[in-house]
Amino acid sequence: MRDGKIVAVGRDIDAPPGVRVIDATGKWVTPGVIDSHSHLGDYPAPGVDAVSDGNEMVNPNTAEVWAEHSVWPQDPQFDLARAGGITALQILPGSANLFGGRGVTVKNVPSVTVQGMKFPGAPYGLKMACGENPKRVYGQRGGPATRMGNVAGYRTGWIRAAQYLEDMKSDGRRPTRDLELETLAGVLEGDILVQHHCYRADEMAQVIDVADEFGYKVSSFHHAVEAYKIGELLKERDICASIWADWWGFKL
Repeated sequence: MRDGKIVAVGRDIDAPPGVRVIDATGKWVTPGVIDSHSHLGDYPAPGVDAVSDGNEMVNPNTAEVWAEHSVWPQDPQFDLARAGGITALQILPGSANLFGGRGVTVKNVPSVTVQGMKFPGAPYGLKMACGENPKRVYGQRGGPATRMGNVAGYRTGWIRAAQYLEDMKSDGRRPTRDLELETLAGVLEGDILVQHHCYRADEMAQVIDVADEFGYKVSSFHHAVEAYKIGELLKERDICASIWADWWGFKL
């Protein structure tokens, strides 16, 4: 190993003298595991309400919030994840909102601050959600209460972001800085990657239609329990599916 990374494995290695030799008989040697959907640090465990900071459930559109501003690096789960081989994580806001906010990619290294964990050069992601979750959270709080309401909410947000972007590029007076629209405009510019929580095949297809309408790309559908039904479509669009290893079939 060199600088924390596996360089070579085997008996006949041209290694410098004095290096530590590890007997790996009967063990597995793999690259570090990358967790593409994590809430570590935002939902610590063991935890209490005082440190539960993953969902800003005040409005269906909270694109202005950033998960890194809630990450608690001393969450004991980071140590457990590292012991299990997880060396990098994308920490995302929760899935209550249509636009949940920015995620952050970190290295799973011991640190007192999230700044000491951030993965150099990693792009931000925008967490979005469709289907059951926004309906359940906002159905009795002014909406959206239906899946068509969800899609209308996406389109409204992107219309505002497109106008903000146009105003930013105009020759006239630049608009007042808006954190929500700044994030959405970053998606339209291709600088921020869309990470979309979605379960049903039909919903994923609807989201792709919205992305086509406004000229952005979905990087990955998360959970994506029916992604297998539209595998060819996802392949054509170069969209990933970040799925559960288990405990998956409990929501649609």
